[in-house]
Amino acid sequence: MSKTALDAPVHWIGGEAITGSTGVIDVIDPATDEVVAQVPAGTAKEVDAAVAAATAAFPGWAATAPAGRAATVRRVAEGLRSRAEEIATTITREMGAPISLSRMAQANFPVLVAEAFAGLADDFAWTERVGHSLVVREPIGVVGAITPWNFPLQQIVSKVAPALLAGDTVVLKPSEIAPLTAGILAEITAEAGLPPGVFNVVYGTGPVVGEAITAHPGVDMVSFTGSTRAGRRIGAVAAGTVKRVALELGGKSANVILDDADLSQAVEAGVAFAFTNGGQVCGGWPRMLVPASRHDEIAEMAVAAAAAYTVGDPSDEAIRVGPMASEEHRQRVDGYIRRGVADGATVAYGGPGRPEGLTRGAYVRPTIFTGVAPDSVIAQEEIFGPVLTIIPYTGDDEAVEIANGTMYGLTGAVFGSEERALGIARRMRTGQVDVNGGHWNPLAPFGGYKQSGNGREFGRQGLEEFLEIKSIQTTAGA
Repeated sequence: MSKTALDAPVHWIGGEAITGSTGVIDVIDPATDEVVAQVPAGTAKEVDAAVAAATAAFPGWAATAPAGRAATVRRVAEGLRSRAEEIATTITREMGAPISLSRMAQANFPVLVAEAFAGLADDFAWTERVGHSLVVREPIGVVGAITPWNFPLQQIVSKVAPALLAGDTVVLKPSEIAPLTAGILAEITAEAGLPPGVFNVVYGTGPVVGEAITAHPGVDMVSFTGSTRAGRRIGAVAAGTVKRVALELGGKSANVILDDADLSQAVEAGVAFAFTNGGQVCGGWPRMLVPASRHDEIAEMAVAAAAAYTVGDPSDEAIRVGPMASEEHRQRVDGYIRRGVADGATVAYGGPGRPEGLTRGAYVRPTIFTGVAPDSVIAQEEIFGPVLTIIPYTGDDEAVEIANGTMYGLTGAVFGSEERALGIARRMRTGQVDVNGGHWNPLAPFGGYKQSGNGREFGRQGLEEFLEIKSIQTTAGA
């Protein structure tokens, strides 16, 4: 993969490229520490312009028939597919995902999400009769979308596709760490025939651009994916204008392995969901809950599986773990690994410090801790790195108690005999549970319990987040 600088986008407001005039933000390749691009540092001024453009475009887009909106979303999906290799290499450069993962997931999943939403249009109950009332689902208005760096394009499309299908207009603030695919998407939406102002992009930081979007009286809804800390702030700021807020926040999900599970399958999947994308997955499984009587056996299997997760240059097809997305985040993850050691957890694999031979770049050592106390810091707080904690339990009830024993509730997994595993899954206080390796479904709702957020993404429920409901009482049927 080329190591040349990447094309840098500019703000996209009202269908026009806007340079901005207040400085730039460096986009740094976390594998090399080199600046590969710059984006403009937006301000409240650009947010005001983008909201004005979105407001002006709203009546016409909202009046477009759902079938027409769906056709546009399909064209966007086609455009994403046609530029998949460019998208994959861009994401690898800006946030360090291994190129094999970028091709398989980072570039492919947004296409699947957009196509899945477009497919909902024909059968969706835009209007239904309930007795003598018409219940009408209408676009909510101007949506502010604020997205993270770990799956930058997928998280954008997971908000933009349903918003467009709903008839909303959008002002997007992508992460300043991984902003570049937002510019690619802006080009694709224009090529797909999206009217000017329906989709707008303002680059910048959360404290400046994110706050301006969240507080703006012209924004009717904010959809945010990111940390629980930032989500709390967005909820507080948005309350000033009583706008709708959808939050997809942190996670500390548990993979519960029962004593009658296929251990090979459960451990292999568990390590994968802890280390994939460098562990920078809100829906990953950083806690592996295992029967105490089989703890050592499972720990040995996990260590053996971890050996396949080679660390290094993410442009190398053979590499499975690249750098963390930034040096700041590398230090944070390494700090948690050191905290685990200090608190007495056993390092079975990896440990603190840089991987051998990698003296530059935001690299950490994929790490497995064993015999971890369920109330310890590394078992309670979101590390967001390739760190797996193996926690022993005795009996199904204790397994459920430990699984539910954090402030989060985003995803989880259970491996065991089908009926027993389903019973455990039903008791887990989390928004999504995979049983015996059940695969991701872009038509199934995704979202969290507790401090993992509110609202849902994907599927019919994900579309409904971006709609208002109106009841019209008539004399017919009264």
